[in-house]
Amino acid sequence: MQKINREILALAIPSIITNITTPLLALMDVVIVGHMGSPIYIAAIAVGGTLFNMMYWLFAFLRMGSSGLTAQAHGANDNDGSNLVLIRGILVALCASLIIISLKSPLCQLALNFMEVEGETLNLATQYFSILVWGAPAVLGTYSLSGWFLGLRNAKAPMWVSFIVNITNICVSVILVFGFKFKITGVAFGTLTAQWLGFIIGLIIAEKKYHPSIPAFRIIIDSKELKRFFSVNSDIFLRTLCLIAVTAWFTRVGSQQGTTILAVNTLLMQFFILFSYFMDGFAFAGESLCGNFIGAGQKDMLHRCIASLFKWGALMALLFSIIYVVGGNFLMGLMTADDVIVENSKEYFYWVIAIPFAGFASFTWDGIFIGATQTRAMLVSMATSTMVYFLIYFMLFDQLGNHGLWVAFIAYLLTRGVILSLLRKRISINNYK
Repeated sequence: MQKINREILALAIPSIITNITTPLLALMDVVIVGHMGSPIYIAAIAVGGTLFNMMYWLFAFLRMGSSGLTAQAHGANDNDGSNLVLIRGILVALCASLIIISLKSPLCQLALNFMEVEGETLNLATQYFSILVWGAPAVLGTYSLSGWFLGLRNAKAPMWVSFIVNITNICVSVILVFGFKFKITGVAFGTLTAQWLGFIIGLIIAEKKYHPSIPAFRIIIDSKELKRFFSVNSDIFLRTLCLIAVTAWFTRVGSQQGTTILAVNTLLMQFFILFSYFMDGFAFAGESLCGNFIGAGQKDMLHRCIASLFKWGALMALLFSIIYVVGGNFLMGLMTADDVIVENSKEYFYWVIAIPFAGFASFTWDGIFIGATQTRAMLVSMATSTMVYFLIYFMLFDQLGNHGLWVAFIAYLLTRGVILSLLRKRISINNYK
């Protein structure tokens, strides 16, 4: 196996493991409350989890921006530069967290009113949110740390932090819920404890392995570098808003078509999420390696890395399409025991089979463009794709129904890859000299 492929796998495999284990934090909360004897606890956790997922999703730029900027500094052997990325990222995370915490009551009320939550579910979800919101500094700080580690070509540190967070969450939540009978507050405090422990462990790993120094305040607030830092992160933030708009609209349209179609779309979307966990692993490898090669001025290695990443992406697309064709019915049976949902899902399943080939280029280019910090191109791609998505939806939905929604989603994935392919010349080492 070529060296570049070994380097890609060394970063991709731990990242894939991290991607797969991260949702366990929310899943274990659901499993624990599922044994409390009332479905109202599951509803409250589902609502609270959705609130945090949407809120934290907006701050994904803390991981992605830190990754690309750190990778370039690391490739150029600029330790002070990579340290600055971490310090600035954590400072932004802390400032954002303070805003979230200070506005926790109106934010919670606004979100719950929007979701039309009522009765005891409203009370429990509010209780859950009011406890877990104090984990915002830890969660957002961990985003910055994860991106920083990845930029340093270290994907194992986030993986181990993820393991620690999940194990801690399970142990503490089980003790508080079943030992001390704290019910939903026990689940919230268990997750909160896990979040803070994960952040602290991440800081310890950073200190023990890399010894990052804290520069003078005047260097931290250097106007030129701050402008670049916020330019990269603002592009990613706006890109994330587009991503949320597509996802929220997909769910909304499914809901408007009734419970069965909503369940069908939710079930089938899990196949996209599963594929994304693996493709994101290779995208993360692209962020780290391409950023490092750009920082080091290694043009040949950059081109070899991009070519290899696309070969891995195409291989993943082929593999997942085969798995979905051969084992689609089996996988649907694992996800739900409802025969009606499984049977209705079959009408739309060929769209699932198309997802890997429609989406692998967009995932691959995303990692490469993040490593190159060409985030404006990513924003252009996502904004264009979002417009295509809504245009096709409004053109086809009345005639094709739910099929029209899926056509729009496939077109959205394809457009992202096509636009970034057209903008690939922006990935040039000459831009960084």
